[in-house]
Amino acid sequence: MRPEPAPALKYLAAYPAHVLAQVHVLLDQGQLGAMLLKKYLHSHAVRTDRALYDYVQSIKATKLRGSEPLSKVAFDTKLHVMAHALGTHTAVSRVQGSRLKAKREIRVATLFKDTPIEFLRMITVHELAHLKERAHDKAFYQLCCHMEPDYHQFEFDLRLYLTHLDLGGKVDWPSGPSLNTQAGR
Repeated sequence: MRPEPAPALKYLAAYPAHVLAQVHVLLDQGQLGAMLLKKYLHSHAVRTDRALYDYVQSIKATKLRGSEPLSKVAFDTKLHVMAHALGTHTAVSRVQGSRLKAKREIRVATLFKDTPIEFLRMITVHELAHLKERAHDKAFYQLCCHMEPDYHQFEFDLRLYLTHLDLGGKVDWPSGPSLNTQAGR
């Protein structure tokens, strides 16, 4: 009898073999969800578009003061399924008199309503970095790390969570502290 092939780890494909081997061990033992729940104790309290706007603005005000203003920040139910993205940054152009005016919008997948604040912070920082850097290059990731020193760890753990969900797992984080204790780190 042949052993079952290891599940595809599409969210972790770029990581080295020794890291993937550790993930496979956690998957084989059924411990990936438990490990994430132990590391991130609770979910955040950002549940509405208004609360998300305020949360993003608080990070923007402390980390990217001179960047262009945001006209809209919202959770988007279609992002993960339709665009295969977890967040988007767009500029919507509108004609105002004889001028063309661009309004900046950030949309975040609703998946982030029920995650730890660290995951929401990671995607927020990622999308805010696009205000200054368009491409996913070295300067972009340096800006992400400037805004959130643990950016790469949070991104990796988010990828673990997405892998866990992709393989049919679920993590039910208990509700955490109020918003005023989570906005600034």
